[in-house]
Amino acid sequence: MGKIVQLLTHPNELKAVVQLLYFRQPLHPVDPKKQGDTLKRCYYLLNQTSRSFAAVIKELHPEIRDAIMLFYLVLRALDTIEDDMTLDPGFKVPLLRSFDDKLNEIDWTFNGSGPDEQDRIVLVEFDQVLTEYHKLKPEYQDIIKDITKKMGNGMADYILDDNFNLNGVETVADYDLYCHYVAGLVGEGLTKFMVLAKFSDDSLVADGFVKSNSMGLFLQKTNIIRDYHEDLEDGRSFWPKEVWSKYTDALPSFHKDTSSESEAQGLSCISELVLNSLGHVKHVLEFLSLVKDPSSFNFCAIPQVMAIATLATVYNNPKVLHSNVKIRKGTTCELILQSRTFPGVVKIFRKYVQIINHKSNVKDPNYLKIGIKCGEIEQYCETMYPDVNALPAGVSKPQHAISKIIDDRARIDQSMQRRIDQENFNTNVVLGTAAAGVVLVGYLLLSL
Repeated sequence: MGKIVQLLTHPNELKAVVQLLYFRQPLHPVDPKKQGDTLKRCYYLLNQTSRSFAAVIKELHPEIRDAIMLFYLVLRALDTIEDDMTLDPGFKVPLLRSFDDKLNEIDWTFNGSGPDEQDRIVLVEFDQVLTEYHKLKPEYQDIIKDITKKMGNGMADYILDDNFNLNGVETVADYDLYCHYVAGLVGEGLTKFMVLAKFSDDSLVADGFVKSNSMGLFLQKTNIIRDYHEDLEDGRSFWPKEVWSKYTDALPSFHKDTSSESEAQGLSCISELVLNSLGHVKHVLEFLSLVKDPSSFNFCAIPQVMAIATLATVYNNPKVLHSNVKIRKGTTCELILQSRTFPGVVKIFRKYVQIINHKSNVKDPNYLKIGIKCGEIEQYCETMYPDVNALPAGVSKPQHAISKIIDDRARIDQSMQRRIDQENFNTNVVLGTAAAGVVLVGYLLLSL
């Protein structure tokens, strides 16, 4: 009932839900008739383990769709082993370090996960994944194997790190490294797929995966800030001590101590973590500007716009210290619809960066730094898409390093925008007709 009320009190979001469910058409619809039994089973496993990722993966270009689906399932299997507290470290660590070798086999499965591990089905039926994995192009297999090896070894290192297990993340450098292993490496693998398929610019690999790493870090850090209370209840800690120790002697005190002083310190800690996350935004926008294939662009852009919206929601929000804060479902639908072109993404980032700036508290010790960082991001957005009405008569749009990239992708964005405009028109016609019908019925009933 609460979600219905939310939609009724936010008409634009209600429209977005209708448009997303009934009028938005996938760029590359899946034809189940062309899928073999094992491939169908793999997509079933994908649906069972992640509904949100499943939706965007299934809309990818056929060239990389199955490869990325299998990439996800392999990493989900790896993550299930790492998360399983019923497995002895003496067994778990060697398995994580050698998991990439399992990809050389054709029928390996694992039934030793704890009964409460919700994604254990991927390991139980891993032979289905292997069957389809070996059908991929060798280059795609190599990408999955390489990232699996790096991530598996990273997970094993953290299991053996007594200081991390006892005290959590210590320094900001440790924070960056942890986020790299759990999210940055995923970005590296996805970038390799897109560049190999000629769906993204080669420079995204040539830069040493700096931008793709920022894509992963921005997502992971946003989730870590949001999940403070949930992680606390699970006995985990990912906020870096180098940051939180400036504001408290014990990280759980932000939740346990309900005084106004403790809350103020908790919000200041959040603002410093938000400031750290905002440091990745320019790289995120640069990365997205270089993704040429529309379906790959959607796949990359949707999580990023969700992240900036979430960051604006958690910023200066005391609820983060006591509950799990999320953006509304209607907002999610709006963001999915509005993030299909690069200008749309830039507009979204600009909007939420402004929200963050306006939510700032002058008493926050990070107030000036947040203002400066938000200003830098807004200026970068203005550089990419300047307000032509603000230019003096006769003055042409200034050219910057990013300008050629923007011009080169204009045709792609314009083509997608025409598709969006048609969807908007169809949605408005149907909703307008429905509204008129309701008014007419109401008038007739009142006339009786």
